[in-house]
Amino acid sequence: MITTGEVGRAGVLSILGNYIALTKPRVMSLLLLTATTGMFAAERGVPSGSLIAYVLLGGALASGGASALNMWFEEDLDRRMGRTKARPVAQRKMNSRNAFIFGVSLNIASFLLLWLTANMLAAVLAMTGTVLYFGLYTVWLKRNTVHNIVIGGAAGAIPPLVGYAAVSGTLTLSSWYLFAIIFFWTPPHFWALALMLKNDYSRAGVPMLPVIHGDEQTKIQILLYSFLVAAISVLYTTADDALGYIYLTGSLVLGIGLIYYAMRLYRGAPRGFAWSLYRFSLLYLAALFVIIMVDVSVD
Repeated sequence: MITTGEVGRAGVLSILGNYIALTKPRVMSLLLLTATTGMFAAERGVPSGSLIAYVLLGGALASGGASALNMWFEEDLDRRMGRTKARPVAQRKMNSRNAFIFGVSLNIASFLLLWLTANMLAAVLAMTGTVLYFGLYTVWLKRNTVHNIVIGGAAGAIPPLVGYAAVSGTLTLSSWYLFAIIFFWTPPHFWALALMLKNDYSRAGVPMLPVIHGDEQTKIQILLYSFLVAAISVLYTTADDALGYIYLTGSLVLGIGLIYYAMRLYRGAPRGFAWSLYRFSLLYLAALFVIIMVDVSVD
């Protein structure tokens, strides 16, 4: 027999799970890694543990809040796509108004936390990320232009700027290189996913590159952007003298790997190979930013 207490606990856990799902934890984890890298780059070593904790919490609140607003606004779209139809608002497991209030509240909390524990620039940059992701990408670009990911990728490139600003109170060429790496990494990463979900996006009426211009043009663009992000990643060594052979070697190896995957896709690998490229692109960015933290921390 299931007791009233067990039903109550199950209900609380279900509600908590829905709120956690609103924040897109998997996406958040990569954003927080890049924010941490920005802190290491600004410190040219290991920042204070307390500041890392505050920035990670503030970044998590901003990222989670932006994701909640995204799900609130895209309730109808999420319901039409296989990839997103299980989201709590789309499934009506959560009232859309509650998702909106939750998203706004998390962003307010993020702004106040970063302002009080870091500085105003870090707080403003975190809110800029939300505005770019929700206001620019979700509300305007995603449903209206094939360039949605190219321009909207700026939102995902904001976290290292937040981390850098939290430590230094300013932004330098080094911080903008971190921004550029993510900005130019986003299109090939997401277009690889879009190739696999082409039919899903087509049914939903979302003008992703494969839907509008076809697979071949998408593969060409993935290859070109892969060359670009690999080159920018290597050139980052010229912008920060704290980086040495550890980063140079790592960025070269990872860049060759990314180009290899993109070239195989372009030269006729089965469509399913796009999943391999997508997964490697995740590894590429995570490994690259970890290598940056390691390199700036060693003597």
